[in-house]
Amino acid sequence: MKADTPLTCKEIVELVTDYLEGSLPDEQRALFEAHLAACRGCRTYLEQMRQTIALTGRLTEEWLTPEAEQVLLNAYKDWKNMPEG
Repeated sequence: MKADTPLTCKEIVELVTDYLEGSLPDEQRALFEAHLAACRGCRTYLEQMRQTIALTGRLTEEWLTPEAEQVLLNAYKDWKNMPEG
């Protein structure tokens, strides 16, 4: 992606973890933040991700039933194989 090309919503979703971890290069971070300034949906998504991280950071394995743990492991394993829609 070019340094002066605006990011798409799909790219925002792909980069959100790096953004939250502070690992985006400065130019990409500026593009990310410019997109957020203009896109309410992506701002909402970013806030949802922040809240999810905060809440899941409090979970431990003891909170999950073996069935729930398996469902989560399977979902994570297969997420890249999900069709785009």
